[in-house]
Amino acid sequence: METIDRDAARGWPAGPDDEGPSPARGVPSPDGQPAQAGAPSAVAQPAAVTQSAAVTQPAAVARPAAGDVESDRRQLEELRFLHEVLRLATTARTWEDLLSIVVDGTRDALNADVSSFYLLDRDGLGLTLAATNGLDRHQIGRARVPFGEGITGRVAASREPSAIEDVRSDDRFLWVRGLDQRRFVASMLSVPLSWNDQVVGVLNVQTERQRRFSERDVAQLRAIGDLLAGIVAKGRLQREAEAQVASLKALERAQAELVALVTHELRTPLAVVRAYLDLLADAVADGAATVPDAGEWHRLAEEQVLRLDRLVDSILASVRPEEPAPLDLVPIDLGAIVDETLAGVGPLLRRHTMVREGTPDLRVLGDAPRLRQVLEHLLENAVKYAPPGSRITIATGLQEGVGRLSVADEGPGVPEEWRERIFEPYARRAETGAARGSGIGLYAARRLGEAMGARLWCEPTETGGARFVVALAAAVAL
Repeated sequence: METIDRDAARGWPAGPDDEGPSPARGVPSPDGQPAQAGAPSAVAQPAAVTQSAAVTQPAAVARPAAGDVESDRRQLEELRFLHEVLRLATTARTWEDLLSIVVDGTRDALNADVSSFYLLDRDGLGLTLAATNGLDRHQIGRARVPFGEGITGRVAASREPSAIEDVRSDDRFLWVRGLDQRRFVASMLSVPLSWNDQVVGVLNVQTERQRRFSERDVAQLRAIGDLLAGIVAKGRLQREAEAQVASLKALERAQAELVALVTHELRTPLAVVRAYLDLLADAVADGAATVPDAGEWHRLAEEQVLRLDRLVDSILASVRPEEPAPLDLVPIDLGAIVDETLAGVGPLLRRHTMVREGTPDLRVLGDAPRLRQVLEHLLENAVKYAPPGSRITIATGLQEGVGRLSVADEGPGVPEEWRERIFEPYARRAETGAARGSGIGLYAARRLGEAMGARLWCEPTETGGARFVVALAAAVAL
């Protein structure tokens, strides 16, 4: 075992083979005088002292180079970023949130100025901008790059990344009108997103200043793309499935509305036919050999039956999910529409007093058959809620260049909070439960009015009843 000299350990002069303390520190010589500079010490030390010096010195610890530390730190940051992106992407509530996470995280990870994501179209013929955080957001869903063209299209076709240091001098770059901004187009890095051996899209980053992307940059963007490809693909499938479900629900609602509208629309002409038949039956029961009005009653009843065919066609057109074709609006005589409608539904009004007010000769822009249907719905609604023997007032007029047709009754009226809700399908107040109906008439009237550019609303009358107003552009105002 190696021995350690305690005196040497306390700092006493070393032996002749070692470097001793500097004489300038006043270490005494054997004669009690300070040692001269450069003079060897006369005190001999055992060899163990030299060995002890080597034993007491700590071993040197190898420290990593600064570059290695920075590399490890960056690698750790990349792993943290990938973990965070994965966490956010898997918890995104909507498709838009998911794509926002993709582009924002990619831009930050690569220290770029803008990031954009192009999604491969289902037909495989092009890629459409799905998300961006620096380019024109209004182009999302509109800007399209052909498959195999431009840098983005070629990356999708080759399934290989592409790093362009100077985009302006690269003839492969395809300028997208209204999207690409010159301040963001200096350098560009693009990688494909693939899932199940299928290209999903292309992820791009761009910089304002020219930059040489390193192999590490390419590897990091590819890692982000590989991580997000499956999430994006599944998110797209889910979004498409949700859209199909929404479309089916819309179709189901349209079918339900069709049944309700057909039921309601057919009730009016059938009620008129029934009323005329009752009049004929009463005349026969009274023993009259001839009924002077029988021919006219028969004609009017037959007219209502013919209406059934027209109503079915108009109902089918009004409940289609897609937007209906615009109507050809023409000037129509509002007074004539009122006269024709009152003649057609006369038997329904026999228990009420009809009052006409306003401008007799007024022409508006509209569709005559639809306007008659709207007026029929409003009259039927008034008959249901106005007490027998009360008045129902039809008024026409011109106000600020707008023709107005209104139907007012002396019924219980409509509370303010219900004046908009009553135009919703199947909306019926509990207080009016005694009135027969499906709650679809006013909804149908508003839809028919809107189809020809008319407005329909409800307002109170001076006596507490309800007044329904139809507003159309007046022909004289053109």
